[in-house]
Amino acid sequence: MPKVQQSQPAQTRPQQTRQQQRGPQQTEQGGGSLPPPALPPPGRGGGSSGSGGSGSTGQRVPRSPSQRGRTVRRVLLAVVLVWLAFLIAVPIWAWSQINTVDAEPGGNRPEDQPGQTYLVVGSDSREGLSEQERQDLSTGSVEGQRTDTIMLLHTGSGPTLLLSLPRDSPVEIPGREPNKINAAYAYGGPSLLVRTVEQNTGVAVDGYVEIGLGGFVNIVDGVGGVDVCPKEAITDPKAGLEIKRGCQELDGTEALGYARTRATPTADLQRVQNQREVVGAIADKAVSPWTALNPWRYFRLSSAGAESLRIGEDVGPIDLGRFAWAMGRVTSGGLTCTVPLASTDAAWDPELAPQMFRLVSQDRTEEIGQDLCRSNGLG
Repeated sequence: MPKVQQSQPAQTRPQQTRQQQRGPQQTEQGGGSLPPPALPPPGRGGGSSGSGGSGSTGQRVPRSPSQRGRTVRRVLLAVVLVWLAFLIAVPIWAWSQINTVDAEPGGNRPEDQPGQTYLVVGSDSREGLSEQERQDLSTGSVEGQRTDTIMLLHTGSGPTLLLSLPRDSPVEIPGREPNKINAAYAYGGPSLLVRTVEQNTGVAVDGYVEIGLGGFVNIVDGVGGVDVCPKEAITDPKAGLEIKRGCQELDGTEALGYARTRATPTADLQRVQNQREVVGAIADKAVSPWTALNPWRYFRLSSAGAESLRIGEDVGPIDLGRFAWAMGRVTSGGLTCTVPLASTDAAWDPELAPQMFRLVSQDRTEEIGQDLCRSNGLG
């Protein structure tokens, strides 16, 4: 018996007919049951780019803001670490270059006192200066070593004090005849000078710091010059100085002349004021944050200090750091004085000078008033 072919449902026959009628056109347009084209992997691009042409190289997927932020933070961290290493390495290297001297005095010394007191000495030694440098600095050709500047720097619970002792002040020198205080250095070097200062003031010296003429110039140039404010114009061929009245910036050579000149009405008494002004200006710039942020100035200052300073053998790196910090505080709320004097010959006042020294030895600088703290030592 022949098989009877079953007919398809009416509702499906028209649809099949329509599909057959579309034929090749449907295939070209990607319709019907043809699978969709494969897409390229992310970040590698597809067949077309730019202006619509086809190519084999795609565009990179841009990084997210968080990825870019992490990269920036890593770069900044690397820069900070390198900078910190530089800030630490330079003073360590400079410390290894500093010369030390025996400044430990013999004999009886004052007992331990509160606070910290440094003896700051400016030597007029020409040692190490060439003939041309002596001419440029107007130092002359005097041989040997003498002290051109003698100051006590005290730091403790009260205001920081920078106290000048005029070099011509008559004092008792242990083992010698009475003489000017700077003669102690010529007789016995740093140790005899420390002993002389302690014996005549009763103030215990905890550290010794010395700088020579050439080193003074290098340090001033290392901080980029210093600002001073002379009240009168000064012309001094002997010191190689010619400056106008009023505030101005001096380079190293000019600052040295300003600190050494005696071409003023009060000669040596004005000279000690000038010296404190220059030393304070150096310290102010040396501890300024801008010095640490300027790599050239930071390195130049550290190098100049290492080549120029001589410190006592008992002065360690922490002590020297305290010294530098104390010097910087002198110009910000500190006291800058000359020991009270009885006359223009630099003799100490027999009543007021002992009062000053007693307050220093007891770390009571907050009690030092204008009657004791005088710019030139005279009332």
